[in-house]
Amino acid sequence: MIFKKWFSNEERIIKKIEPFVKRINDLEPEIQGLSDDKLRQKTEHFRDILEQGETLDAILPEAFATVREAAQRTLNQRHYDVQLIGGIILHQGNIAEMKTGEGKTLVATLPVYLNALKKKGVHVVTVNDYLARRDSVWMGQIYAALDMTVGVINTDNQSFLYDPGHSTTNNQQLTTNNQDKLDETRDEMGSFKVVYEFLRPCTRKEAYAADITYGTNNEFGFDYLRSNIAYTKEEVTQRNFSYAIVDEIDSILIDEARTPLIISAPSRDPENLYYTFARVAAALKKDTDFSVDEKLKATMLTDEGITKAENILGIDNIYTEKGIKYVHHLENAVRAKALFHKDKEYVVKQEEIVIVDEFTGRLQPGRRWSEGLHQAIEAKEGLKVQKESRTVASITFQNYFRLYDKLAGMTGTALTSAEEFTRVYNLQVIPVPTNESIARTDYDDLILQTEKGKFEAVVKKIKELHEKSQPVLVGTVSIEKNELLGDLLTQKGIPHEVLNAKNHEREGEIIAQAGKKSGVTIATNMAGRGVDIVLGGNPPDLKDQKEILEIGGLFVIGTERHEARRTDNQLRGRSGRQGDPGETQFFVSLEDTLMRVFASDTIKNMMGRFGIPEDQPIENKMITRALESAQTKIEGFNFDARKHVLQYDDVLNHQRRTIYTLRRAVLFEDEEIIKNFLEGLTTFDPDIENTIEEKTKELGKELFFKTLAGIILRTIDVFWMEHLETMEYLRQSVSLRAYGQRDPLVEYKKEGLKLFNEMRETTNLHVIQLISSIEADTVSQIAKERAAEGEPRPILGREVDVKDVSASHTDTGNKVSPPARSPVVSGTKVGRNDPCPCGSGKKYKRCHGS
Repeated sequence: MIFKKWFSNEERIIKKIEPFVKRINDLEPEIQGLSDDKLRQKTEHFRDILEQGETLDAILPEAFATVREAAQRTLNQRHYDVQLIGGIILHQGNIAEMKTGEGKTLVATLPVYLNALKKKGVHVVTVNDYLARRDSVWMGQIYAALDMTVGVINTDNQSFLYDPGHSTTNNQQLTTNNQDKLDETRDEMGSFKVVYEFLRPCTRKEAYAADITYGTNNEFGFDYLRSNIAYTKEEVTQRNFSYAIVDEIDSILIDEARTPLIISAPSRDPENLYYTFARVAAALKKDTDFSVDEKLKATMLTDEGITKAENILGIDNIYTEKGIKYVHHLENAVRAKALFHKDKEYVVKQEEIVIVDEFTGRLQPGRRWSEGLHQAIEAKEGLKVQKESRTVASITFQNYFRLYDKLAGMTGTALTSAEEFTRVYNLQVIPVPTNESIARTDYDDLILQTEKGKFEAVVKKIKELHEKSQPVLVGTVSIEKNELLGDLLTQKGIPHEVLNAKNHEREGEIIAQAGKKSGVTIATNMAGRGVDIVLGGNPPDLKDQKEILEIGGLFVIGTERHEARRTDNQLRGRSGRQGDPGETQFFVSLEDTLMRVFASDTIKNMMGRFGIPEDQPIENKMITRALESAQTKIEGFNFDARKHVLQYDDVLNHQRRTIYTLRRAVLFEDEEIIKNFLEGLTTFDPDIENTIEEKTKELGKELFFKTLAGIILRTIDVFWMEHLETMEYLRQSVSLRAYGQRDPLVEYKKEGLKLFNEMRETTNLHVIQLISSIEADTVSQIAKERAAEGEPRPILGREVDVKDVSASHTDTGNKVSPPARSPVVSGTKVGRNDPCPCGSGKKYKRCHGS
């Protein structure tokens, strides 16, 4: 009943949108009559009336009609009415659930153009660099025809501007009149040669200054962090957080939500302890020396395991003799052994551990697990252990994307996570009707007793489909299973292609031909998103395409159910695009992780009692329902885990924004903010005013402020970095307080605020010390040298860098501490101007009375 009520609400939203669609269609003949120049001039016209106070909603029909016409002229593609509906949903700040093949990339051009008219920049977020480049060039033709600029940000600090006149092979401009040129430049994925062909290299700042900027979620997030640890205005690349459209929004805002973005700096050489504890962990046995909770993805040492570890290390009590450091190393080594497997969670590439994204199946070079876990895995694999690092800046995707004034997204699979989108991001999921009725057939799951039997049944099915020329896409959950199935097919003499993170450079070529007649493609989740599989190959052989359609279209086989139903649906969605026929079926075994961990023993025992051979599949509604029930449980569990992460990060986020606001004000020389900051320093040292006046006279106002800015920035960074570490330790420790009937989150908030205030006090006192130590002659000389070299970086008193300040703070014991305080007795009546009873020497109103 609730579902029907909810669904009818979505229908009501669609009904309200339909008059806009009619108005857009009514405007079409008028817009079609415009010349290319008149069409281009529409952008300036829209911007003029917006400046006069008109709203985006008011110009939406005409703006959408303009984009539709530009798409028709440049790409020979006209937006369907359902695509107009999707565009309006995105403009309204919601999630448009659109099935695979419905043209989400084209849909996005409508709200992107409309919102870019505000001149604040629109961000289009993709799941990988390739799609950012592809979509910027492909859709860039529409924007260029409407006099809008497009930027692209990629990893490794690569940035580009879409320039249709720029080409590494020739400089012919892409226009409506040279469609042949467009066809010639299509690459193996049916898009355009997008690596560099029509992308002109530019600075990061230029890419963000464009009307529209394409990039991945990681790069947008990291650029936010980089901009907030910058030391010059030039290093601040991002400008506004006005509007963002997130492609495959469920992948980015849900699947990756528990993985924070972290910028770290090397701190010290690793210890040999990593190798020592890797040997200890290798000697420990599962279920005897440690247990594994696969639901929570956690390990727990037993008493026997701790005793065995102590005997190997030659100590009596690891907890009392060696303390938390050795315990932390031991726990990490056991986690590395029990929960992180080669060719599943990571691969070894060029003597380095490279993380494999569990949701996309892609490699994540440059990313490292924190808290010494990555080093523990390096030691386990016998590789060189890299330097330990310290966190400089971090943010979760939830809090990054909540920075935007308006957020929207699109995906084919969001409805099962609608509650989370509403509660966390205030986004409503609205399904968009398909342009053509779905003709795909989704068969019931086939269940087998063992994994061995399951793969034998899968191979048998593939052989049957291959012999009748039907193309097959087989989805696997890991590289290990991917290669195992590939070996089995090779033994049977079945030609096939294998796609996983190890050969990702051939992804485009493999996916492009996955729809060929008799084609067999085995892929990890890499094949799940972003690119359509065209029947008959790409470009398609029309004769083969017709034959494939007659025999059922693309057949998708899932070799294991995923934890989230969305991932299964995404795999199914590779088949049956735009009304084409297609078939899908999942093969599962009782030894699969999902069944083994979450399904009931009743189901596991049932098949064994009936004496069914291990390679004979059965269809059983009860088992299928049990699978779906397990998935629902896991989704709920993961939702709670993400909510838990967000609740803790919200505490840190408030502190982060306070620090970043102050930092940016200092960087951009906001005199009012700096003045207020200096006035606050008098709370700690009444003589500062005299010191500041003296230094200002010695250096001159401009040079003093530049020097002061550098001091404040560096000092903030050093103590903020230490505060991040302290907060991480606090977070780990408060969880134990639940045993004392205290809420860990409340404890974290309370103590986190106390630590934050102490950090700010320490920062202020350190700034006072450094201001006093400024040597005018030295600073003036440095200023002259930097001016001659054109160096824009700020000047620091005594040229103290981060490492030096950190060392003086943490290693030498010369920490600048606030005055020692005594506890204030509850109930004591103190006048606001009386000395504070804590003994700080300050007035009560400026101390505990504040």
